[in-house]
Amino acid sequence: MRYTLRQLEVFVAVAQHESVSQAARALSLSQSAASTALAELERQFDCQLLDRIGKRLKLNALGFQLLPKAVALLDRAEEVEELLRGQQGIGNLEVGATLTIGNYLATLLISDFMQQHPGSRVRLEVRNTRAIIDRVRHHQLDLGLIEGQCEEDDVIAQPWVEDDLVVFCAPNHPLAGKGPIELDRLLREAWIMREEGSGTRMTLEQAARHRRGRFNTLLELEHTEGIKRAVESGLGIGCVSRLALRDAFRRGSLVPIPTPELDLCRQFTFIWHRHKYLTAGMREFLRQCRQMTEGVRRSDEIDLPQMP
Repeated sequence: MRYTLRQLEVFVAVAQHESVSQAARALSLSQSAASTALAELERQFDCQLLDRIGKRLKLNALGFQLLPKAVALLDRAEEVEELLRGQQGIGNLEVGATLTIGNYLATLLISDFMQQHPGSRVRLEVRNTRAIIDRVRHHQLDLGLIEGQCEEDDVIAQPWVEDDLVVFCAPNHPLAGKGPIELDRLLREAWIMREEGSGTRMTLEQAARHRRGRFNTLLELEHTEGIKRAVESGLGIGCVSRLALRDAFRRGSLVPIPTPELDLCRQFTFIWHRHKYLTAGMREFLRQCRQMTEGVRRSDEIDLPQMP
């Protein structure tokens, strides 16, 4: 063959980082070695794969065509290498999870996965839904575990388990124990919200789209636990996954607010790039995820260790 796996590895890294120097650091190469590998690949086939736009390197049309094929080939090559090393081809895995899944489910899944496959390496990124989708689209993650919908043409989405959001408050809040609350009243309350781009925020706003009023957002936080603490302190009301509230409801430190006008059901979803080769590691991780939720109707029914 007229190209090497190293050349493809450099090309993929440059495409992901849009920079030769950053790609070189990611691959533990010198900048000159990375630059030479990319230039030699283009020279051998008399082609150009990236265009320089300002300080960034962007894929051109040919580069876009090559990227998913190069990623798939490198995945297969890694699988062959792991198999030859006697590790059953499980290999390494880059997983992205949204905050609720990452904090309450993904760490347990990864721990079980690595115990069953001690030669494997798993890296977990915890970000909001929009960020995870973008990183899957750009081949920076093998798998994404997200809350809600993904409608990108180049991303495959498969449902995992149903999840419910719950509006909640502190037990001494005026709305606590008052029964069902009308949406107009809820909109006037001070809200502790997730940030724009989060699946939780999108589900809540979609559920209230039929009303002209807007949420009275007092504070935006990127972390579910921060929202729970702010609501516990009496700053306002919040809305997060029932899974994240299960132990707080059990302790009585937070209480649910019934909201019959809001449809707060959503789906936890697996995503991966449409042109991604599903390695043995990816298939095994998906199998373990489905095994965790086997016979479970909703995320808060998953058998998890109780928080103190």
